[in-house]
Amino acid sequence: MILADKIVSLRKKSGWSQEELAEKLGVSRQAVSKWEGAQSVPDLDRILQMSRAFGVTTDYLVKDELGEPEYTKDDEETQPPVRRVSLEEANAYLAAKEKTAKPTAWAVFLCIVSPVCLVLLSAAAEVGRLALSEDSAALIGLCVLFGLIAGAVAIFISCDEQMKRFAHLESECFETEYGVTGMVRERQSRFAPTAAKYNILGVVLCILSVVPLFLCSILPNDDFLSAVGVGLLLCCIGLGTVLLVLAGERTASFDQLLQEGDYTSRKKERASKSVLQAVYWPCVTAAFLAYSFITSDWGRSWIIWPVAGVLSAALDAIEGAVKKKKK
Repeated sequence: MILADKIVSLRKKSGWSQEELAEKLGVSRQAVSKWEGAQSVPDLDRILQMSRAFGVTTDYLVKDELGEPEYTKDDEETQPPVRRVSLEEANAYLAAKEKTAKPTAWAVFLCIVSPVCLVLLSAAAEVGRLALSEDSAALIGLCVLFGLIAGAVAIFISCDEQMKRFAHLESECFETEYGVTGMVRERQSRFAPTAAKYNILGVVLCILSVVPLFLCSILPNDDFLSAVGVGLLLCCIGLGTVLLVLAGERTASFDQLLQEGDYTSRKKERASKSVLQAVYWPCVTAAFLAYSFITSDWGRSWIIWPVAGVLSAALDAIEGAVKKKKK
């Protein structure tokens, strides 16, 4: 078997396209195409790079009489077997991700709008627009709040169970079989215009969400109208978030299979070792419940959640910078 055939065979076994192999070797796709077509021969440095990339000996690459791959001892003895993702599994994963994207997005919406009823009922009872005491209105609002959150959590758990069999795609490094990368990139390019549309509309809705609050604030001084403005603000943010989650979930599924973006090998390793995020949200939840029960100020304590979301992103960035500096 000549070198050209060996390059083609090893590349396909690794599940790489010509572009991906070219990127790993620091050459153009045309160069790889010429090697595989026996139109040119790679220099010694490229052969050494291919030896490391494919995990085979240089003897196997350069000696035509060696027909069976000779794998390096380092790969055989020190590296654990790498999971391979087939075309069938990749299609099943994308289908499952598409199926769970909408329920996940609307579950997030329920979490965001869960305080709306509490805010409106509390304000209505306070200004006398509701034939209920403030305590009764707060109790009803709390029941609705926890009911919506419970429904959202149930949806999250259901979606998580459906995606559990694909958990390794997010946490482990893997290789893809021939045809997977091309299929994923094709579907990614088809979804890109929709993702861009969802992201634009989502961001616009989140930005414009303050408009109802401003409009209510310029009307005659009325606490109930202010509460209505807060409710509309949360609903707009919720709808914007639905669009952002729909775009993000589908886009992330492509990145996971291609191991790009937030799912490169280095970022997977970092995520698996992150302890901060594992304890952050339980602490936020404990703080929310403790403050709310002690002060009985449920109408305002919900602000903890958006603040916590912003701080979570900041802490994640700080943690990443610290780890990078240590390395």
